[in-house]
Amino acid sequence: MRRWPLLAALLSLGAAPAWADGYLTIASTTSTENSGLYDHLLPLYERRTGVRLRVVAVGTGQAIRIAARGDADLLVVHHRPSEERFVAQGHGVRRHALMHNDFVIVGPVADPARAADAEHLADALRRIVRARAPFVSRGDDSGTHKRERELWRAAGIAVPAPTGHWYWEAGGGMGATLNVAAGRAAYTLSDRATWAAFGNRAGLRIVFEGDALLHNPYGIIAVNPARHPHVRHAQAQAFIDWLLSADGQAAIADFRVNGEQVFFPNAKPDA
Repeated sequence: MRRWPLLAALLSLGAAPAWADGYLTIASTTSTENSGLYDHLLPLYERRTGVRLRVVAVGTGQAIRIAARGDADLLVVHHRPSEERFVAQGHGVRRHALMHNDFVIVGPVADPARAADAEHLADALRRIVRARAPFVSRGDDSGTHKRERELWRAAGIAVPAPTGHWYWEAGGGMGATLNVAAGRAAYTLSDRATWAAFGNRAGLRIVFEGDALLHNPYGIIAVNPARHPHVRHAQAQAFIDWLLSADGQAAIADFRVNGEQVFFPNAKPDA
């Protein structure tokens, strides 16, 4: 897969249109890139079709803004309310369910908040708050950051302010946030795929998982050519059709990180 960190930075500032050089451009959340999924999927499609693809991997909020400006041909993110708003505002053609995995609460091996003893997610979060145990948030308007804020509220907890006493914002991607958590012996919310691929665990482990609220669906959307006539809509739709097909869904299911399946296909057009 071709990584484009400089391009991602430029696009986040509204510069360097992604459609100008012949690539089909995917604005994507970082978890799909950090896990290695695109390294698995894109060569399969390129060999099949000859279409060149590249991924601009940023947080979901940034990815949506890039696609809304027409600086990408399609969007792969994981915050359904934002995806539906993107389509309702006319930026995207249609949201399709692509796959899912889940979030996990990662924390120090010693688990000072005893989150691993929690009966449900709200209990785990309340234990962290009561203990004032260090917690690192993405703080970057990503799908994971958005979901974390929703989970605090669902637990009846006011979203913590990043005062630096026990709750910090990393302001970066999932890998960077996990590195901060490792350095501070802190808790954080991670998607399972990035955690599975993360090398610097340094005293961290999954302390809570399995709650239904941790479900993490991914959607895929073609940018609307009626709004942005320059986008490669036919190529984007062909790639989406392949990912939603039996072959594409099997390719997603076949992807492993250290022998573990971390994405589960569930393609169906949403009504």
